[in-house]
Amino acid sequence: MQSEPIRVLVTGAAGQIAYSLLFSIAKGDVFGKEQPIILLLLDITPMLPVLEGVVMELQDCALPLLREIVPTDKEEVAFKDLDAAILVGSMPRKEGMERKDLLKANVAIFKSQGAALEKYAKKTVKVLVVGNPANTNCLIAAKSAPSIPKENFSCLTRLDHNRARSQVAMRCGVPATHVKNVIIWGNHSSTQYPDVHHCLVNMSGSELACFDAVKDDAWLKGDFIATVQQRGAAVIKARKLSSAMSAAKAICDHMRDIWTGTPEGEFISMGVYSSGNSYGVPEDLIYSFPVQIKDKSWKIVEGLAINDFSRTKMDATAAELMEERDTAVTFLSSV
Repeated sequence: MQSEPIRVLVTGAAGQIAYSLLFSIAKGDVFGKEQPIILLLLDITPMLPVLEGVVMELQDCALPLLREIVPTDKEEVAFKDLDAAILVGSMPRKEGMERKDLLKANVAIFKSQGAALEKYAKKTVKVLVVGNPANTNCLIAAKSAPSIPKENFSCLTRLDHNRARSQVAMRCGVPATHVKNVIIWGNHSSTQYPDVHHCLVNMSGSELACFDAVKDDAWLKGDFIATVQQRGAAVIKARKLSSAMSAAKAICDHMRDIWTGTPEGEFISMGVYSSGNSYGVPEDLIYSFPVQIKDKSWKIVEGLAINDFSRTKMDATAAELMEERDTAVTFLSSV
């Protein structure tokens, strides 16, 4: 006996991340092989003809779990009775655009989508914000949906987490699955701090601390961090397009872990509400922490030792997030 279908929204649904994402969701990689799905696909009006093509392709996949596909440009249709919302669509940064202008455009979008969540979605909806600046967009959406618990909102830093994991794995010559408990602290930006002080690497059957496995402290404290921080820009430079396949995979990982939990003894990174954390991160931010997930709720992993090297980097990314938040909040009243 299959369960009732769940309603899953993807915004920016005609875009390139969504194109890599929708098939995985529809075939059961995220919410489970027994879970039927109604897919709601939101995009802006000029993209509707393209979205129609995406719908045709999803139909042509002939998937057993996909019960209904609803393409729309209307928030009241897209956000109705949602179980999960994956907010991919945002205003992309254009040549010569100030970060401030980008922030203002996105505050308008995420204020509106937050209000739509508040008005139309289930109060239990799980909301993942992907569109950049993801942390601040997520905070604005959460503030605009006051009756949905703040814990239900998260932003994507799993792509950074996976990048860090993969860099360590390649360096050690092991599969990425042999590397666990890397941490991304802070903002999904070039100030993020990829931290491997608590990371473990499985080398020929025994788990070693990352620093012992890699045996190159200078790399781990230098080029490794820079590579992960700058990886998005490197992909754009090479491909002339931003990360899509890898972003879609990270979205699937993030949502699947929310739905089914994290493995025993492992933690993952996601941007969550910072209030009440024990790591001295300022309140009222969406900040990436190491979390464990059980029964669809996350807990920040407590008691990890933070050295001075880490502290400085954690504080730097927090400072950037506070500045972004304060700028965004001033726009909130004007948009």
